[in-house]
Amino acid sequence: MNIKDILKRRDRGLVSNRPEDTIEAAAMLLASHNIGALPVRDESGDLVGVISERDIVRGFAERGGKVSALRVRDLMTRDVVTCAPEDDVKDARRKMKMRYIRHLPVVEAGRLCGMISSRDVMESRLEETKLERDVVRAYAIAR
Repeated sequence: MNIKDILKRRDRGLVSNRPEDTIEAAAMLLASHNIGALPVRDESGDLVGVISERDIVRGFAERGGKVSALRVRDLMTRDVVTCAPEDDVKDARRKMKMRYIRHLPVVEAGRLCGMISSRDVMESRLEETKLERDVVRAYAIAR
C-alpha cells in the first residue's frame, strides 16, 4: 500500500499554520480539528516546519507561561522528514520509528499535498493483515 492510498480515503482538507501565527492559534487549530500536528508553510506555500502538540508541551516545560507570547516559528520543528505519495507505507512507518515522530508531511514535486499520522499507518497495516488473513483462509478452504 502507498501513501496516496491513505490520502484517497480521507475526506478532510489540509490544515496548516504560518510561522508568524501565535502558539495559541496553533493550539486552537490542533484542538478544533482533533489533530496532533500541523505543517507550517511560508507565504509562498512552501513547507518550512511542523508544529505539534509535543512541541507546544515542550515549550511550556522549558519556558512556562512565556509560551503565550511566542510564535509558531519559535517552537516548530524545522528539520522536517517527509514522504511522497508513491512511497510505501512501510517506509513511512520506518521513518516515523527512526525519528520518534507521529506525523509525516506528504510532499509531491516539492509541494505539500497532505499529512499522515501514525494512526493512518497502523490502520493501513491492519487492513493489509486482514487481507492476508482472508487470502490464507480462502487458500486453506480451497485445499
